[in-house]
Amino acid sequence: MKKWKWMASTVAVALTVGTIGCSNPSTNNATGTNAPVNSSETPKAAAETPKAQQGPTKFSISLRTLNFDYVEKAVNNLNDDKWVKELEKKTNSDLDIRLVPHAEFEKKMIQMFATGDIPEVVQANASTTGKELAGSVQAGVFLDLTGLLKQYGPNLMKAIPQAAWDEVTLNGKIYAIPEFISQPSRRSTWVREDLMKKAGITKDPKTVEEYMDMLRSFKKLGVENPFMGRQDFKYADLFFGAYDVYPYSSQYEVVNGTVQPKFFDTENMEKALQTYKTMFDEGLINKEFATINPTNFKNIILQGKAGMWEMNAQEMLQWQTQLQQAVPDAKIKIIPSPAGTDGKGGGYLYSSGARAYFINAKTPKEKLAGIIKFFDWQVTEEADKWFDLTLPIDPKTDAEVSEQRYLSGFLHMVKDDAYRKQILGATPAGQELLKTFETILPNEGRGGLEFDPALQTMQKNPDIAPLSDTPPPVLLTHMVKMVYGKEPITDWPKVIEEWKSKGGNDALKEANDLFQKKSGFKLRGPEAQKWK
Repeated sequence: MKKWKWMASTVAVALTVGTIGCSNPSTNNATGTNAPVNSSETPKAAAETPKAQQGPTKFSISLRTLNFDYVEKAVNNLNDDKWVKELEKKTNSDLDIRLVPHAEFEKKMIQMFATGDIPEVVQANASTTGKELAGSVQAGVFLDLTGLLKQYGPNLMKAIPQAAWDEVTLNGKIYAIPEFISQPSRRSTWVREDLMKKAGITKDPKTVEEYMDMLRSFKKLGVENPFMGRQDFKYADLFFGAYDVYPYSSQYEVVNGTVQPKFFDTENMEKALQTYKTMFDEGLINKEFATINPTNFKNIILQGKAGMWEMNAQEMLQWQTQLQQAVPDAKIKIIPSPAGTDGKGGGYLYSSGARAYFINAKTPKEKLAGIIKFFDWQVTEEADKWFDLTLPIDPKTDAEVSEQRYLSGFLHMVKDDAYRKQILGATPAGQELLKTFETILPNEGRGGLEFDPALQTMQKNPDIAPLSDTPPPVLLTHMVKMVYGKEPITDWPKVIEEWKSKGGNDALKEANDLFQKKSGFKLRGPEAQKWK
């Protein structure tokens, strides 16, 4: 029996964790191989035509748990799961799945590279420069897959958009197989429609003020959390979107020819913070929102204790089913996100790639063809039907929802992660949700300028570095204090100056140098194209 295990963590990590990211990539890498870096030479394993392995292709693969209930409950025996066994039969493979805890993803990944205990396939974010990769791509840890994909991955090359391939390409070489996102505006505003009707609200709110009035109406009804907050403002940040001041890695803008973070817009940042403070003061948001983790966030909502929140649109039918276990008459709907004075709003726009799969350069070459074919099958019509339509398309219980989500969202590793067309198209409720992807989401979302790879200054100063959907720590501390009334919101200019003094000025210089050279950055959203 195969044994499940977490990514290894040893005492040696404390001494070695910085090695990959800080060493010279031309002379050092985490696996001890001598794979070339940033050169025209191709690693030997990829250059030679791999000899086909007899029987099922056995390979190890690390997968993030993604906080999926089914996965978390099966951590000790996931390799023996019936659906894993079926997947192995369909792909002529033998998987050794190694789970990476969702809550400690970056930490455990960095430890993995530091210890050198690296699976043959590694799931990471769709980027060659992600923090969790710890410089491993540049250090030669992973194979250049360009030739292998052309030979063994015709379906992958056809199905995955070029923009997603671009996310995992470095110096003209493809280093991973990306899951892709066809709709970059995937986060949406969810509202309890039954509560709106009970409060006599017949028209969807549009402006921030109208949203606030709706939340006040929910409070009068006795709703415990009119707006459901969450730690670090994750999946609770739509009012920053209304004012276009997301403090995230993809949210730089050009003002008078100069690149700067959007949170430099003091007037609108203060308006956004004041909105959250008003919610806090009036009891429209949980008083403990700053410590509510993802699990508690979802549980509170599914207990029927929230009126409005933010979540990926594709999840709605599953949450609807689970919510009705506690509140049979509850009805969720997605409405246009709160708009600011420019009439726009929505979540930050995602990149074209979601997660991605890198192949260890030390993988025996006779396994390579089988590994590529494993992923190639996942984008076929046969795979879509198996992953999405094998289980009941209209699950009724928490267990059924959890299992469907696991099969279609976790084991289906390469797909369009914006939504599941097969599942949604099979029911009237799903078809209605598809309309959301056609009518609401394409009209919202905040784009911007993003530096890729991340600015070197940011890598050296994590306190000032934003993540994809998390503010820099130095900002987050003040944001929470201001909402809680511990600091005046009018002190935001001082927060900007603190950010600058801790390395922000150097980051701005680096950013503007790259912008002037027209290199090292990419643009998200149509409005950002003017900065080309």
